[in-house]
Amino acid sequence: MPDSSSASVPSAHEATAEVLKNAALSTESGSSKSSDAADESALEHLNVDSSDDADSALGDMAPVPSTYSATSSIYHYVEENGRTYHKYKEGKYLLPNDEAEMDRLDLQHQLWSITLFEELFLAPVKNLHNILDIGTGTGIWAIEAANKYPSAHVIGSDLSPIQPEYVPPNCHFEVDDVEDEWNYSQKFDLVHGRALVTCFKDPFFVISSALDALNPGGFLEFHDFVIPLRSIDDSLQGTAFQSWQEKTFDAADKLGTSWRNSANYSRYLEEAGFVDVVEKHFQWPINPWAKGARMKTIGAYCQENILRGMEALSMAVLTRGAGMTKEEVMELTAAAKRDVPNRDIHAYVPLIVVYGRKPE
Repeated sequence: MPDSSSASVPSAHEATAEVLKNAALSTESGSSKSSDAADESALEHLNVDSSDDADSALGDMAPVPSTYSATSSIYHYVEENGRTYHKYKEGKYLLPNDEAEMDRLDLQHQLWSITLFEELFLAPVKNLHNILDIGTGTGIWAIEAANKYPSAHVIGSDLSPIQPEYVPPNCHFEVDDVEDEWNYSQKFDLVHGRALVTCFKDPFFVISSALDALNPGGFLEFHDFVIPLRSIDDSLQGTAFQSWQEKTFDAADKLGTSWRNSANYSRYLEEAGFVDVVEKHFQWPINPWAKGARMKTIGAYCQENILRGMEALSMAVLTRGAGMTKEEVMELTAAAKRDVPNRDIHAYVPLIVVYGRKPE
């Protein structure tokens, strides 16, 4: 990992919403359903900062703390290549569930919060009584939803029971596979899923199940990445980072879990029967190369998120899907990590937010 001085990352607890909202950036592209067109139109807001004092907008930001929330130590797991993975439906989800990954997921939650100006969802939900968070991970989104909407009942489901033991009284967690039949006794007003592009072999089944589980007028909303990562110029081409992402995503395809499906979410929602489908686009620069205080904050968080997550994203995928050894994966990711803080590489993570309403 590069020296922390390359991009000082703010503490999530110290970053105030007021500062973030005052930083000028709007990267959403409206309701266009063409991912490529939407991303291109949004890039007018993503400009290279070539000034000598490019770090000044970051100020005296503190490093990211090693832990954001207490997590339960009581969970089942299997160990593979130095990482731990879920035991229930063993092998289905390709990312680990160990402490390092849980800390990274909570960091990533802060990135999403900054991006959406602290909003937990964007759909115009009315009469919010029951909420389901699928692929809840550490449960941080579900817990925040329960705190923000104390009269609502929030359920978080995941293959790994890694959520905190002490949660708001209107929140609970279940170990479940959302690619199995859904058997909830109640209907939901909102089904939420975030960073699920690495999770499902059949996202259309999950979307159809969500439609059945919603009350009439309820919403399904996804927040996700659009893979592969891109750049505003040709600076990503020929880099070790580009090689890493191509090999990793191709290996995931070979394992039958395509990580490229998020660009199709709007179409899947409409084909399943959702109406009033809206798609919005955002970007995370992979480091603080972009202009503006807000984008530098996002870039600093994103750099740390990528550096912490590369081995987690790659280890099982490349050893299982590409036949690589642990040592080969470590060598590949080490080379790619050296590219991440390079501000001459103007790469970004494309993001998509899609929501749709179940007809009345």
